Amino acid sequence: MPGRNLKITINPDWRSMLRAASRKARSLRYQGEVLNFEKPELFLSRLTALRWNIVKTLLGAGELPVREVARRVRRDVKRVHGDIEVLTEMGLLERTATGGVLCPFDDIHIDLHLTRAA
Repeated sequence: MPGRNLKITINPDWRSMLRAASRKARSLRYQGEVLNFEKPELFLSRLTALRWNIVKTLLGAGELPVREVARRVRRDVKRVHGDIEVLTEMGLLERTATGGVLCPFDDIHIDLHLTRAA
């Protein structure tokens, strides 16, 4: 079974993103998942360097207890727990029935373009 893939995009036209997701959902073939932010500032405020480190640590690691995640990223358990809550809300991580946490994706791609102002 192929793994799950996530594409993170920055697109202010969220309506077109929803339409595209709807078209993909009608397909019988899994085409990956998309997490869209309307502005780069929203993306960068939610997915901080410390939170990204948690995602990188969990990518491919399987289910881990929060304490183990904190140990691996060398941070306080309480702060890591808070970051995991945000990352779970965003859909980058998932909580398990046993209270652990995992990154369900095999591949995460960030599509971020910066162009000169008109």
